[in-house]
Amino acid sequence: MIKLLSVHFPSRTLLLVASEAFLTFGALVGASYIRFQRDTPIVLLYERNGWTILLTVLVCMLSMHYFDLYDSGTLRNRADAITRLVQSIGAVSLVLASLFYLFPGIEIDRTLLLLGITSIGIVLAAWRILFGALQQHSPLTERVLFLGDGPLLPALTQECSERPEFGLTPAGYANASRTTSELPAQIPFLGFTGELPALVENENIQRIVLTMADRRGRLPVMELLKLKARGVRVDDGAALYEAMTGRIALDALHPSWLLFSPGFHLSPALKTYKRLASILGAIVGLLMTLPLMLLAAITIRLDSPGPVIFRQRRVGNGGRVFTCLKFRTMRDHADTGGRPTPAAENDARITRVGRILRRFRIDELPQLINILRGDMHFVGPRPFPPTLETEYAGQIPFYEQRWNVTPGATGWAQIHKGYCASTEDNAEKLAYDLFYIRHLSPGLDLVILFETVKILLLGRGAR
Repeated sequence: MIKLLSVHFPSRTLLLVASEAFLTFGALVGASYIRFQRDTPIVLLYERNGWTILLTVLVCMLSMHYFDLYDSGTLRNRADAITRLVQSIGAVSLVLASLFYLFPGIEIDRTLLLLGITSIGIVLAAWRILFGALQQHSPLTERVLFLGDGPLLPALTQECSERPEFGLTPAGYANASRTTSELPAQIPFLGFTGELPALVENENIQRIVLTMADRRGRLPVMELLKLKARGVRVDDGAALYEAMTGRIALDALHPSWLLFSPGFHLSPALKTYKRLASILGAIVGLLMTLPLMLLAAITIRLDSPGPVIFRQRRVGNGGRVFTCLKFRTMRDHADTGGRPTPAAENDARITRVGRILRRFRIDELPQLINILRGDMHFVGPRPFPPTLETEYAGQIPFYEQRWNVTPGATGWAQIHKGYCASTEDNAEKLAYDLFYIRHLSPGLDLVILFETVKILLLGRGAR
C-alpha cells in the first residue's frame, strides 16, 4: 500500500492506473502514426495535436474513475469491468465531442480520434483481462497469518478475501489456545502461538497480523522479532484494517488508543486553513450558484405551499447548536411528534420538486450561508439534529468525538457510506468520521471534494 494525501491506496490499483494512462497515451500516439505516418512528429509537435492527446488521456482516466473501474468490486468482476470500460469509452466520445464543439481550437483530426478511441478500447480491454489474471497469480500475493482470535480477525479476513488488489491471502490464524468463539468456517485454526516459527515455515507465511483482543502477557515478542529479522512483515491489525478500509475499527477501539494516537488534534494552522478555505469557497459558491438557487426557490414556491427555506437545529463543533439552512424538499410540517424522521426510499413526504433537488443535492446549496457564517466547513462530519445526536451518543461508543471538529456539507463518511437512517448505519459512519478526524489535512479534504463531485454528477446516495 502507498499513502497519498493521508489515504492508503493499494499498490496494484495505482499500478493499474499508471499503466492504463500510459497505454491510453500509447494507443493515441500509435493511431497518429497510422493516420499521418512520417508526418506524425510534425503533427504532434507543431499542430497542437500533442496537447489534445494529453487532454484525451486525462478525460479517459477521469471517465474510467467515474465509471468505478478502479473500485474493488469492479476489479473482482472481469465481465463487469469490460462492460463499464465500453460505457466509459462511450462517455469519453461524448465529452470530447462537446469540448471540440465549444472550443474549436483544440479539435483533433476526426479520423485520428476514431482510430484512437477504437485503439484505446481494444488495448485497455486486453490489458484488463491480462491484469486480472496476473493479480490472481499466487507468487504475486502474500500469505497472511493472523495472530489471535479478537474481533478484528473475521473483519480482516473478509477484507483480504474480498479485495484482491491488496495482494493478501489469508492462510488462517494462530492462538494461545483453541478458540471457543464462533468464527466463520473459512478461517482455519493453524496452530498455537508457541509454534509460531514452525507455522511460518510450514505455511509459507510472508506477513503476520496481530488480531489479539488483549496482548498483555500473551504477545510472543521475541519470536516475532526473530521472524521480522528473517523478512516476515509484522502488522498491527487495527492499523492494517484502517489502511485497507479507510475507517477505524470500532470493535477493537480503546480509550487509550484515542488518547495516545496521532491526530485528533487541530493545530492553529489547520484551523486557519479550514476557515479561510470555507470563506473563500462559500463566496465563490454563492456567486456561481445564485441563478440556480433563485430557480430552485421559484419552483419550490410553485410546487407546494410552505416556506422555501427549511430551517433545522443541528449540533456543531463542541456540541453547540446552530440553525442549518436547506431548500425545503418535503411537505410543510412533514415531521410529526416533534422528532425529525430520516427520509426513507420513496418517502411520501418528499415533493415532486424536492425529489429532483435531493437527487442532485441542490437542496444543500443554502448551507453555503452556514459555511460563510462559520457554523460548518465544506468538509467534515455530517451534523444531525440534537435529538438524534443525543440518541446516537447514548448507543454508539465514542460518538461524542464527532463534536470535536466543525461539521461539514460533505465528508469522508458521506462519500463512503451515503445516506444513513439506522443506528447501525451511523455506527459505521462514525468509523469513517473518526478516520477523518484523525487524518484531517488539506490533502484528505481534496480527495473528499474530488469524490463528492463524482457523487453529485452521478446522483448517488440521495433519498
